[in-house]
Amino acid sequence: MTAARPPPARPHIGIRASTTQFSSYSIVDWGEDDAWDSGSDEERSATAVSSGSSRNAKSPTSTAKTTPARVVPLPASNTSPVSLSSSYTHVNAPNPSSYPPVSAFPDEATRGKERAGWTVIRKTKDPEEDRARTIAEDDLESEMIVGEMDTDSLHDRPAETPESDVAPSLKIKATPKIRPEVQKIMNDPLHIVHMFQVTSRSNSPAPSSSGSHPVSRSKSSDTQSNATLMRERSLRTNRRHKFVQCLSKSEVNIAELRKLSWSGIPATLRPVAWPLLLGYLPLPTDLRNATLARKRSEYDSLVHVAFAKGREGLDQAIWHQIEIDVPRTRPGIPLWMCNSTQRCLERILYVWAIRHPASGYVQGINDLVTPFFEVFLSAYIDSDPKQFDPELLSPDILCAIEADSFWCLSRLLDGIQDNYIFAQPGIHRSVGRMAELVARIDPALAHHLQAQGVEFMQFAFRWMNCLLMREISVSNTIRMWDTYLAEGPDAFSQFHLYVCSAFLVKWSDKLKEMDFQGIIMFLQSLPTQDWTDHDVELLLSEAFLLNSVWHHAQSHFGGK
Repeated sequence: MTAARPPPARPHIGIRASTTQFSSYSIVDWGEDDAWDSGSDEERSATAVSSGSSRNAKSPTSTAKTTPARVVPLPASNTSPVSLSSSYTHVNAPNPSSYPPVSAFPDEATRGKERAGWTVIRKTKDPEEDRARTIAEDDLESEMIVGEMDTDSLHDRPAETPESDVAPSLKIKATPKIRPEVQKIMNDPLHIVHMFQVTSRSNSPAPSSSGSHPVSRSKSSDTQSNATLMRERSLRTNRRHKFVQCLSKSEVNIAELRKLSWSGIPATLRPVAWPLLLGYLPLPTDLRNATLARKRSEYDSLVHVAFAKGREGLDQAIWHQIEIDVPRTRPGIPLWMCNSTQRCLERILYVWAIRHPASGYVQGINDLVTPFFEVFLSAYIDSDPKQFDPELLSPDILCAIEADSFWCLSRLLDGIQDNYIFAQPGIHRSVGRMAELVARIDPALAHHLQAQGVEFMQFAFRWMNCLLMREISVSNTIRMWDTYLAEGPDAFSQFHLYVCSAFLVKWSDKLKEMDFQGIIMFLQSLPTQDWTDHDVELLLSEAFLLNSVWHHAQSHFGGK
């Protein structure tokens, strides 16, 4: 891929400059109308990180000056219905009150020291041994079956909010683990599946030694626990083998892949499964690599054209809103505070916006990129994507991640574009249907909301606009999207309606005890910080039941 012209300089928090082929931005102070976040309360409370020490491969001696960001004092709280409602508008700067507190910005003395501990190492001298260990550990995560939960699963840990309690400047020093096969994975996504085929044979669990020795009573509970763990691990391993067999076929059976994916996709196989489920990559294996190379080259050309004339050649209204929204995307998460990640996100959002003039850029679309970027990044590393600095990857790999994220985002938005065109009719239609559905599945809750003067648009607009991403973590969202993609192309509009309805009814008992102010405040700061995959799967199961009962009963939607 050829080097692309970088986007123009923009106001930005002082963090590392990118070394990708798209180059970097200058770092200046924030402008008058920059703001932090209109996202969830848990994200607003996360600590933001600024790391200096810009690095530019072409100009190693160049430097950029930084000045502390201007902080606007928070106004007095207002609990009126207007101020409590949540809404989004086209290219509209947010209220200055959403600036972070002064403590969110590190002082100049500590700026640039947060990443001093970065090194790239392997645990052993044998890469195959490292891969074997990683695959064995992956058996314990993300291959959940409802009713067969493993409480030790990595995906069962609390998601992002507990992580925000620890300063990202401390967490980002964790040793990154880049896979040695990154070039092969970039050129052939099926290489991930081949790695599973090789390592799974060498990581089969050793047979337990039953022997003739009696088991003491003191060890009986441990024996039962081990037996349960072995059974659950066997179930997960069996599901993983089914995915590998499905993805290894010369032409993937999409119906079979969807059936397997509904209950969750193994984390290391998502970078292969998601593009197939979205239709980004063709099902025949022999066409896949050529298509992938062509689409990445096409995106590279789109970036060249879009930024060929610099800032003066951009749509200023669209670019202004994007440069405001990008720094506040998942604040406090190290991955999304990295300069290179934010540059990728800006290019993705701007290129998509100018290719879709009917909608342009709308606040909330920036959130929809994050699951794709994290999933594709995970294909090249053996560590948590949220704690990884993409600048440690080579520029061509980072460009491939960016291109794949762009095309998958485009596929997703193709099915819900009426959510983002003028007046956003898709969202208004979905919120109206949700209100009618809740009135039938929980009349008492619907009556209480009406009696308190609560309108569904005041809280459900954001649920539809951001697909619940402001309410749950990216990890939970990724698991939810496994099922959405399995449901088919209409899931992000149709099935999501039933997920939101089940999500609201879940809090029915608490909501019926609250007044207007309590309801709105509760729904804007839901207690989902410690949700695991199991909680998401229970929500999806409830939504599936609602969908089965009500989807073909159109009378509950007023015949619409």
